[in-house]
Amino acid sequence: MIHIAKKELGLDDDTYRAVLWQVARVESSKDLDHAGRAALLDHFKARGWIKKKPTKAKQAVKLSNEPQHKMIRGLWLELHANGTVIDPSEKAIARFIKNQTKIDRMEWLSVNQASQIIERLKSWLNRATKKVAS
Repeated sequence: MIHIAKKELGLDDDTYRAVLWQVARVESSKDLDHAGRAALLDHFKARGWIKKKPTKAKQAVKLSNEPQHKMIRGLWLELHANGTVIDPSEKAIARFIKNQTKIDRMEWLSVNQASQIIERLKSWLNRATKKVAS
């Protein structure tokens, strides 16, 4: 938090070191004890720094390598490329699948259900392609 505050307050290294010495009588933050850390953070807060709530890092979604799942994604992205689908995201694919099958995740589809989704997407793509050609 100390280094985040330093960055957000725009302190250069010399100013930061001077504040460390002034507040806690140390030359480096690694030398701070609990009381020194608290005093330094209080000093930064008094100078206008606001501690923000930590945010959860977004985890990368691991995509399935199943051929049917790849086909579903490919068709979805093709529908996006021709302007039929607005949102190319995995969430949008999941919403489409849920609307069609009442199943929340593509990974939970049976082979038969995935085949049905593929056929629906192919039909949709066919209709969209004919519409553009007209």
